[in-house]
Amino acid sequence: MFAPRFLLSGILVFLVLMGEASAEQSRHPNIVILLADDLGYGELGCQGNPEIPTPHIDSIAANGVRFTAGYVAGPNCSPSRAGLLTGRIPTRFGYEFNPIGASNEQPGHGLPPSEITIAESLQDAGYTTGIFGKWHQGGAATYHPFRHGFDEFFGFTHEGHYFVPPPYDGVTTMLRRKTLPGGGQGRWVGQRDLIYSTHMGGNEPDYDANNPILRGGQPVEETEYLTDALTREAVDFIQRHDDKPFFLYLAYNAVHSPLQGANSYMERFAHLEDIHRRIFAAMLANLDDSVGEILEQLRVSGVEKDTLIFFLSDNGGPTRELTSSNLPLRGEKGQMYEGAIRVPFMMQWKREIPAGKIYDKPVSSLDIFATSVAASSAMLPKQVEGKNLVPYVTGQQDGTPHSTMYWRQGGRTALRHGDWKILRMGKRSKVGDAKWELYDLSSDLSEERNLAESKPLILRDLIERWETMDQEMVDPLF
Repeated sequence: MFAPRFLLSGILVFLVLMGEASAEQSRHPNIVILLADDLGYGELGCQGNPEIPTPHIDSIAANGVRFTAGYVAGPNCSPSRAGLLTGRIPTRFGYEFNPIGASNEQPGHGLPPSEITIAESLQDAGYTTGIFGKWHQGGAATYHPFRHGFDEFFGFTHEGHYFVPPPYDGVTTMLRRKTLPGGGQGRWVGQRDLIYSTHMGGNEPDYDANNPILRGGQPVEETEYLTDALTREAVDFIQRHDDKPFFLYLAYNAVHSPLQGANSYMERFAHLEDIHRRIFAAMLANLDDSVGEILEQLRVSGVEKDTLIFFLSDNGGPTRELTSSNLPLRGEKGQMYEGAIRVPFMMQWKREIPAGKIYDKPVSSLDIFATSVAASSAMLPKQVEGKNLVPYVTGQQDGTPHSTMYWRQGGRTALRHGDWKILRMGKRSKVGDAKWELYDLSSDLSEERNLAESKPLILRDLIERWETMDQEMVDPLF
């Protein structure tokens, strides 16, 4: 008489377990974008740098895929981020230049409200969305992250921010100056962990002017080192939303200037003789530990395997400013050489992507939108130019995600088609005397041999391709 009862109980337990398994399998993955600021191509351990250990960032590549030819949409911060957020070449909608300083707050200087962001698409699909860190898509009310699909925001709206405000307690600070105390050029080292340097020929930008740390729309006073504060807020976001799909856009301002290294990290690199390099190393190590905290919280929350994680930099490193290395690439932030637009780029999704893969075909930050939407139930806006990368890295799809890539920033322009690349390094508003350069990236990754004169037919073909694409673009918004 008891058998049917036990049988019924067993069936109920089985159905519950099957339901939980089905729910786990059908749950849309969390999406996490970890964006570094001004991090050079050659600075991570997994990119070949033995000087500054970055085990946590390296683990994303070890547990997923590392893209050796990962590109961004622009050679500097704001256009690059506009491309990442929209999945579109930013020049298509006039986001060509990089607003800095007071121009960040001017009307018309921001991501147009008509553009659909990855946050909006995921939010419409039921995701909870949060941005923590640097926005740099317009400081006027029209462009607030809340108006671009984000539920939560903790960070700042301009191009940079001090990690610790004056009097710079607990950090070693190196600031640019036009002239040293008492006159002269070079480097001045004070007694209170403050250094001045004239190597860049001007003063440190006014990063904090009209640029408070915001929680939502309200200014807050933040006393913790900013990289740590952003991590704290992002960890809390994961803890509060790990019972449902979430989109986390953690846009660090490290390792962007101003150069401020926490003294506890400075001690790790006491063996580095150059204080300039030592501060940079401290900032990068701090960033790496912060990435480790995010990964650890995903594990603690039990969602690591079903979280799609991207790590990349917004552009190449400004070498003279930060010491950031782009090796073996040529050039730096703001240019059109590989060192400006090819960045450290990796992706992890333990449920779907095999570990330890290296993918050497060109991919783009535009692909993050398309890849994330394909992994979720979100609708892909028809104007998105990126590709879903998962089938390529898992071997389900052959070919190359992008045969042609285009860039324009005033007179500085570039196009990659296959392994061939042309570029022109003109002025902001005009080409001037700049001539087209031609490089074969398959044999000259460092762009040392300009083949423009010896390969005129290839040069002409690429110029025509660039001109055809250029006619599709619009005039700059600002």
